[in-house]
Amino acid sequence: MKELKYIILGFGLIFASESQGQISVNLNIGSQPQWGPSGYSDVRYYYLPDVDAYYDVQTSRFIYISGNTWVRRKSLPNQYRNYDLYNGYKVVMTDYRGNAPYTYYKQHKVKYAKGYHGNYQKTNGHRPENGNHRSKGKSDDHKKDRKH
Repeated sequence: MKELKYIILGFGLIFASESQGQISVNLNIGSQPQWGPSGYSDVRYYYLPDVDAYYDVQTSRFIYISGNTWVRRKSLPNQYRNYDLYNGYKVVMTDYRGNAPYTYYKQHKVKYAKGYHGNYQKTNGHRPENGNHRSKGKSDDHKKDRKH
C-alpha cells in the first residue's frame, strides 16, 4: 500500500512538472506607478520630499505620519489631494531594504528638504490631461521650453 502511494505521488510530480511549462500567469503586483521615475524597476520605495511621505511600490501604498503614527494608505492625505505626482520630485531609495523606510526619516527630511530637486526625472508614463494636477516641479517638457 505504501509503494502505491509513492507511485501515485511520483506520477503526480511528473505530471506537475510537465504541465508547469504550459501554464503562464502574469501578475502585475508591485509594478512601478506611471508617475514614478523611469529606469528603476527593482526599487521598492520612493521618498516624496514635498509631501514628507514615502511610496511603497510593492504594496502601491503611500506611507506618511498621521498623528503620531506612520500609516499606509492608497492615497496621500487630503491636504495633498491636488499634489502633482508626475512633476513632484521622487527620491529613489536604492540603498534601503526592509519594511520601514521611515526608520531614516529624520535623515531623509534633512537631506531632501521640501522643494528638493536632484537630476531631471523622466516618468514611466504620460501625465493624464484631466486638469486635476497642479505643477509642483519641472515638467517633462522643461528642456524644450528653455531658451538656449
